[in-house]
Amino acid sequence: MVRPPVADIRRAVRLALQEDLPLGDATTVALFPIPAPARARIVAQQSLVVAGLAAAVHTFRTVDASLIFSIQHHDGERAQEGACLLQIEGDGRSILKAERVALNFLQHLSGVATLTRRFCDAVRTYPVTILDTRKTIPGLRALQKWAVLLGGGTNHRRSLSDGVLVKDNHLALLTHTPKPIRTACRKAKTNAPRGMSVIVEVESLDEVRQAVAGQADIILLDNMSPETVRHAIRLIKGRALVEVSGGVTLKNVRAMAAAGPDRISIGALTHSAPAATLSLVLESRRRQPRKSSRLKKVHVGGRER
Repeated sequence: MVRPPVADIRRAVRLALQEDLPLGDATTVALFPIPAPARARIVAQQSLVVAGLAAAVHTFRTVDASLIFSIQHHDGERAQEGACLLQIEGDGRSILKAERVALNFLQHLSGVATLTRRFCDAVRTYPVTILDTRKTIPGLRALQKWAVLLGGGTNHRRSLSDGVLVKDNHLALLTHTPKPIRTACRKAKTNAPRGMSVIVEVESLDEVRQAVAGQADIILLDNMSPETVRHAIRLIKGRALVEVSGGVTLKNVRAMAAAGPDRISIGALTHSAPAATLSLVLESRRRQPRKSSRLKKVHVGGRER
């Protein structure tokens, strides 16, 4: 079971509601001066992996703690088109106030989880791990990485503090050295905290050789073709884990996996996942006034009876 990042959800929901309800809901206040009993259903308009339900429920509860929920599909579960994910009962005014923010979380995060699941399914016959990256929406990284886990993927670094990853712009500051990648690896291995993996990004086979000489723990092959990846793996000979990144799509991910890397990292999981299509269907629960059961007066022979 993947635990939701509770503190991050609370913070994100608080900020989102402050953004959407700075002075309340003008439309709802104008139309409904008194409580409007209602029932709502959040329905999937496509097949998807549910993610963000915890954030959606917290959104509704923050607006109105008296709302009643019936969860039909939990985070991490697959849902088919037409399936009800969540049912909400209570004051319709509260449901209307929370609707857009709740759906924003649910649609975006379910989109991330669903895309991740598609990548994982595409390579399921290969011993390779699908990872995300730090290419996330500012302020939503913890939630997006949670969605990746729900989709079956694995989290890469959560922050710059989590590991050493030497990239091209780090190397740009080492151009005065004859073999910058080897030098960077050795510096990182010497100065990084004990036990922290050193990853180095390479763009050519010559740089692969430098990374091996520098004893990198993980060599990240950036924007290489499957054929070049195979060649690089032969050069590495198991002396480091091999990660592939850059230009990986659903069309070529199987070919990349077949080349033999240990890991494939995909920025698109978080920066380009299409939002899942969901809708909230609302219906009034207000009781209709009962017809009067009083007998009509009947005039018989000129008298009321």
